[in-house]
Amino acid sequence: MELVAGSYEQVLFGFTVHPEPQASGDKEQWTPMADFTHHAHTASLSAVAVNSRFVVTGSKDETIHIYDMKKKIEHGALVHHNGTITCLKFYGSRHLISGAEDGLICVWDAKKWECLKSIRAHKGHVTFLSIHPSGKLALSVGTDKTLRTWNLVEGRSAFIKNIKQNAHIVEWSPRGEKYVVVILNKIDVYQLDTASISGTITNEKRISSVTFLSDSVLAVAGDEEVVRFFDCDSLVCLCEFKAHENRVKDIFSFEIPEHHVLVTASSDGFIKMWKLKQDKKDPPSLLCGVNTNARLTCLGVWLDRGTDTKERPPPAAEPSSEQSKISKKDSGDVVQQEDTLKPNSKKGGLSGVSNKPVKGNSLSARKRKMVEMQEKKKRKKNI
Repeated sequence: MELVAGSYEQVLFGFTVHPEPQASGDKEQWTPMADFTHHAHTASLSAVAVNSRFVVTGSKDETIHIYDMKKKIEHGALVHHNGTITCLKFYGSRHLISGAEDGLICVWDAKKWECLKSIRAHKGHVTFLSIHPSGKLALSVGTDKTLRTWNLVEGRSAFIKNIKQNAHIVEWSPRGEKYVVVILNKIDVYQLDTASISGTITNEKRISSVTFLSDSVLAVAGDEEVVRFFDCDSLVCLCEFKAHENRVKDIFSFEIPEHHVLVTASSDGFIKMWKLKQDKKDPPSLLCGVNTNARLTCLGVWLDRGTDTKERPPPAAEPSSEQSKISKKDSGDVVQQEDTLKPNSKKGGLSGVSNKPVKGNSLSARKRKMVEMQEKKKRKKNI
């Protein structure tokens, strides 16, 4: 497996991790080994996503760079956005979805690297997006104080919900039966069947990252050294532990045989891996840590599994007629339904986009020149 982390210093770090067999009774320890550093961007990295073949990084330089993890080479760049890339999400091995401060959400073919659909998603910035495990829906939040539901099968907007404040994170649970919306230090837990808030979790500091450890347990990191595990049903804090010496910027969890692992990245420069206990009331144990000597911003884990199994995910809660029950249950919230998307409002989406691809290079001449100059510099270095 490989840990990948982006930084303010414009560098993507890669560390190969080797799980080591342990003698009975010994404390388990893994060994991270430096594998690569990749300096493709001209500004700090803001997002990273991983599938079975590629790592993609987004940056304040408004570009998305693709790195081939099998060949360990730069694969190319996507330059469709005109604003900081704020979020990147793969769905399986075939599709990438990106969001940016230009208000666009773009759906990319992750084989041909063409922009299949460009959606004017928010009136302000797109701050975060999350794809439902079924691949049929996505949620996005932005600086226009809205939570938006997207029908990815038909490639159109389904609903707009006013949430009164700017949310900066939205995340589906693993089975897709609930989702969370994060505003500053508060987490609103929504149920899919009612689309209403079932409870609110309050963290001590502003939240920087969340990840579901199970359908009911949420790991929360923020502008502090501590990581907390919350129960989304009872809303209680199950446990907390000091993970770093500075604020935790990003967290990520994954499962491999015999291990459920949490990875944390911090402004203190460290990436750490933690072994989660069966009972989430027990703090995890440290497996390994590595110091990048950089201010880390985003995190991913590449698992060399050959094929990506998420294209056909485990049974997820099916969206009920596109959340048709979303409506007046939340007092004071205005909900609008939209039937068309602009531009490219023809049917499309993750289940077979039929509209004509938009090449991912509709970029200003200034930015295109900047990218070309970067490539020339790299070629000179390699000579």
